[in-house]
Amino acid sequence: MTYGHFRYKPRIGRGKTLVAYKKLTCFPITPRLQRLFMSPRTVEHMTWHQSHHAVDEVMVHSSNEEAWKHFNSVHPHFSAESRNVRLRLCIDGFNPFGSFAAPYSCWPVILTVYNLSSGMCMRLEFMFLSMFSSPGRNIDVCFLPLIDDLTRLWSSEALTYDISRKYNFVMRAALMWIINDSSAYEMVSGWSTHGKLACLYRMENNKAFTLTNRGKVFFFYYHRRFLSPNHRYIKNKKDFFVGRVEKDVAPLCLSGEELIVIVSEYGDIVFSFQSGKQKFPGFGLTHNWVKRSIFWELPYWKTNLLRHNLDVMHIEKNVFENIFNIVMDVKGKTKDNIKARLDVVLFYNSKNM
Repeated sequence: MTYGHFRYKPRIGRGKTLVAYKKLTCFPITPRLQRLFMSPRTVEHMTWHQSHHAVDEVMVHSSNEEAWKHFNSVHPHFSAESRNVRLRLCIDGFNPFGSFAAPYSCWPVILTVYNLSSGMCMRLEFMFLSMFSSPGRNIDVCFLPLIDDLTRLWSSEALTYDISRKYNFVMRAALMWIINDSSAYEMVSGWSTHGKLACLYRMENNKAFTLTNRGKVFFFYYHRRFLSPNHRYIKNKKDFFVGRVEKDVAPLCLSGEELIVIVSEYGDIVFSFQSGKQKFPGFGLTHNWVKRSIFWELPYWKTNLLRHNLDVMHIEKNVFENIFNIVMDVKGKTKDNIKARLDVVLFYNSKNM
């Protein structure tokens, strides 16, 4: 029994091969990062992020982001060596047998190197498959080998040969953030993305409410809080909520140090099929935590300004499809129905319709 669950399924009959409940294919990341410095073709690009500077304060690379600069200020010893590797993790699931096959999902975990230029870091040869599994909610136990690799790359370091300078140096690496869609967001972060508390950063500090007729959670009107106080939309009573002026300011985000104190109250990491299924007191009312994510085990994770990102591709696709289906009145897919129009009358100025 491993992590509170048997490793193999019960064997039926004699001579039957043992079948594991879950399988994980893992590929160590350290040797592949070292090869980037051993190849004359790639070694000169591994310090591109430090020599590059944005033009006219336009963000063209992740090194121009506030989260990157914050990491440099918090960890000056790491940022002092330009050859230290910055990584991004991407994860998503798919069904390799198509939608007509039995329910089965595969989850590849891909690491990309941010030291390279924008044009290089998204090439196929620089996307490193770290693990491949079908974990379901119990994804943290599959992340264990990767977390061990990342912890060693941060603390114990790896001696690497730099072919351009003809000598060895100590290479370190850090995971900057994770990019995934909304469903994987919940599995990786441990924060449920359903209901009124869907946002991990704003948490309970939002004004989401349930639509009277459609019964769905609604966030739209309260984005005005994030505008500047003198913005023309702040006092606009005509085009937003009926006769309402936005007086509140944007809520503050909890820091990583504050979050790790909160998640530590929910106990140790659960490595069994019950991971993500626990019900903590106050769930859905004051918080949406379903588990403590294994990424908090990284020694620097709490200092990261930005830990989780939503995949823009999924957001753009969903928004475009909804708008297109409404405009073209696609039968069965349009959101413009009787219940939606009744909610518009309740919450929107009907005189502008």
